[in-house]
Amino acid sequence: MTTTTDDGLQLHTRHWPANTPTAARGQVLVVHGLGEHCERYAHVAATLNAAGWDVHGWDHRGHGHSAGPRGDIPDHDALLRDTARVIDAVRRPGARFVLLGHSLGGLVAARFAAEALSAQPAAWSRPPDALVLSSPALDAGLRTAQRLALAMAEKLAPGLAVGNGLKPAWICRDPAVVAAYAADPLVHDRITARLTRFIVDAGPRVIADASRWAVPTLLMWAGADRCVAPRGSEVFATSAPAGVVTTQPWPALFHEIFNEPEKAQVLGTLTGWLNR
Repeated sequence: MTTTTDDGLQLHTRHWPANTPTAARGQVLVVHGLGEHCERYAHVAATLNAAGWDVHGWDHRGHGHSAGPRGDIPDHDALLRDTARVIDAVRRPGARFVLLGHSLGGLVAARFAAEALSAQPAAWSRPPDALVLSSPALDAGLRTAQRLALAMAEKLAPGLAVGNGLKPAWICRDPAVVAAYAADPLVHDRITARLTRFIVDAGPRVIADASRWAVPTLLMWAGADRCVAPRGSEVFATSAPAGVVTTQPWPALFHEIFNEPEKAQVLGTLTGWLNR
């Protein structure tokens, strides 16, 4: 299946139906991370299906099976408009609707949900009923030299895709997961200055809105993360209303908490929260 973006790109979409679709608890839309694709969440979808949830996902533009230059966006809001397009294509009237985002996808999902707090929300705003954030990229962890390099790249070559600097070994403590990631032809390490700027700017925007957060949210993050800075999640958790945001740090885990050796505990926390 595909969904067409507002600038004419075809986005690859995926549907994992609930085991009891006529009595599904609701819908979960998976928003994947940088350089990967939605099929890497098939095991997460299977767990949610078994718990009675209908699951959809898609490959971001420039990722996986979707069209577009690898690791690039044409403008700051492109991924947010794309999210709205996918939601409009898959959301069932009357069904509870949950956005589940990991890493870059967690940032996209959080920024998307935060738009509803604006005095005049953008045309792409589609408030979800609930939100799940997994190791969201709320703090890219850029050093001063990297920020200077980004500013120069934005002026000279904003659409030039370069290596993102992330090592496969950082994603997970399970060697089999790392090996599969490294061998996956749909995984890439490309990123442009335009996409980097979105990440750098959107995280602080979300954190600034944390104290006014209104959508029920499960925030889980890896304490031993080297792909994004855990302090972004920590700061958000400290500022957000406790009655709205449920937090679960996993101090010893690497970035991909759904793929770590402790994934059964992580998935159990996820389904338990959703079902409550």
